[in-house]
Amino acid sequence: MTDHDRLFKELLSTFFVEFLELFLPQVANAIDRDSIAFQPQEYFADLTTGETRIIDLLAAVRLAGQDVGFLIHVEAQASSQADFAQRMFFYFARLHQKFRQRIYPVVVFSFDQPYRPEPHQYSVAFDDLKVVEFNFRAIQLNRLRWRDFLQQRNPIAAALMAKMRIAPEERPRVKLECLRLLATLRLDPARTQLISGFVDTYLRLSQPEEQVFQAAIDRIEPAEREGIMEIVTSWMERGIEQGIERGIERGIEQGIEQGIERERSLIFRLLARKLGEVPEAARSQINQLPITQLETLGEALLDFSTHSDLESWLAEQER
Repeated sequence: MTDHDRLFKELLSTFFVEFLELFLPQVANAIDRDSIAFQPQEYFADLTTGETRIIDLLAAVRLAGQDVGFLIHVEAQASSQADFAQRMFFYFARLHQKFRQRIYPVVVFSFDQPYRPEPHQYSVAFDDLKVVEFNFRAIQLNRLRWRDFLQQRNPIAAALMAKMRIAPEERPRVKLECLRLLATLRLDPARTQLISGFVDTYLRLSQPEEQVFQAAIDRIEPAEREGIMEIVTSWMERGIEQGIERGIERGIEQGIEQGIERERSLIFRLLARKLGEVPEAARSQINQLPITQLETLGEALLDFSTHSDLESWLAEQER
């Protein structure tokens, strides 16, 4: 099961300024960015359901050049719920009561369907009196066009395009464009892995889609393809690690073997794209490689240009 709350919280807290720049530029321009301080998790008892609710993200900020501060509350909502606007009002009321500060509420709706606009207001009124009119900023990803974000040099755009409205036949193209944008940003390895993992989680391709995706990579200019291939290779390495971890946790050797076989298969596909069909002798040698050498091969093959490079590398491993 995908932990949507954790994924979105990690993404938004890591790239909080970039999130504001992309979707809330007025807020981004108004605050002192050095003042951003994420607050400890807030827990609230939901009296209507008896459940305990946790605020996704709460950041204290100050206006630039002033001592005046306020809170930015961000919720990532992975499903459409009829009473969600009311719940956001309850969050607002309790946070306002506790902190006695202005609060800027934001919701990122990340579900795939429905496509209709989600409510972003909660009100209580009589014929002669408007008691409450509470509004929050709504960012509904499935109503955004991913093409509008292609030219945004922003890591949040590279990640969230994967959750925008995508026609079924566009899925391989969108995944490629997410990685292409990510590769141009040249982030550090940890942040690159965070975004690439987010994209891979939400744009898992079927085998036919994977073939379209790989063919599209092959058509890219070599210099640009290199950066994308490094990201794809990192997925392969994480797959090995995850396969091993699952096997250890379950105490089943089969879990380890499945992880290794999956990544060995990916190595063969990468080699086929780089060099053409892999000779049977080389295939046999690769099938015998232990985990550590498979990982090394996954990195080394990016520099191969002929079958001789592969043969030389395999011969080196036997020494």
